[in-house]
Amino acid sequence: MTPHTVLDLTEDGRLRDPDTQHPVPTAGVPGFLSRRLHVPESATDIVVYVHGWRTGPAAALAGARRLFALVERVHAARGDAYPGLGPWSGHYVLVRWPSMSNPLLPGYRRIRERAHAMSTRGQAGEVLAQLLGYLNRERRLPGAPPTLRTAAGQYLHCVGHSFGGRFLVEAVQAAADARPAVLGWHRGNPRYPYTLDSLLVFQMAAPPRIFADRFHRILHDAPVNGPIALTHSRADRATGRWHRIAEGTAGIGFAGAAAPAEHIGALRLRALDTSYGREELDHRIVNVDAHHRFRRGRLWRPAGAHSDIYHPESAHLLLSLAALAR
Repeated sequence: MTPHTVLDLTEDGRLRDPDTQHPVPTAGVPGFLSRRLHVPESATDIVVYVHGWRTGPAAALAGARRLFALVERVHAARGDAYPGLGPWSGHYVLVRWPSMSNPLLPGYRRIRERAHAMSTRGQAGEVLAQLLGYLNRERRLPGAPPTLRTAAGQYLHCVGHSFGGRFLVEAVQAAADARPAVLGWHRGNPRYPYTLDSLLVFQMAAPPRIFADRFHRILHDAPVNGPIALTHSRADRATGRWHRIAEGTAGIGFAGAAAPAEHIGALRLRALDTSYGREELDHRIVNVDAHHRFRRGRLWRPAGAHSDIYHPESAHLLLSLAALAR
């Protein structure tokens, strides 16, 4: 499944115009998105995907195709397993960013700092805010709480992998902190009722306590309606060994989020024939143990199973989150 839209970011987090290869001026971003990003009326769900560490443009596109195709295939085969979801017509957006480095500790630290800088000192937070705000303005909004939402709305989901997930969360929080005028989000409720309907991060490259300090805002006053689902696997050496060396502790992708404990739930990545319940996902953060499935990684590869996320069970989790957002 080829992404409907591919957006490229520069090292300072600005959009790159594919025609000129120049950064898009901040004032020109809304016009650029209106020309490049068209969500059809027939779409039921919009999925924005941000790739992870050591992923070049071609690999990012190939990975996005694999993930999106899995979602399409699982729904086509088992659509009845998601009550309330109804027909699925996904509109897919890939956000690519410069994440290549050597696979060793200096490269890991360089990309960690770049992901942080792109969101805090660069323009990535504002660009993602404009992207999500544009999608929010252009989509058909679901019914507002506390009324029941309807299938007539278009639901918005963000998915990240590795540093892409860290970069995505950091940018969404930075957008909420800055509250720039370009956002299309409604401001009457501090929880931003019309924003991301789900946020799923595979094998996040971040310390287990990051949601208690650097990302604390996203749990209480940020544009995320549903849970933040985070997969982890002990076979992930990138967020195990390398993250421990670089940051003094294993990462979320290896051990799960650890704090704030009162906001964290936990469950196991489910097989296709086993459903997820709303009550077990009713937490601000949900650790999803995927060790039994995310295990493949050649011994000579420093990252281990860090990128072993392309399984039907991953699509099952994404579709389940989308269904429970109704």
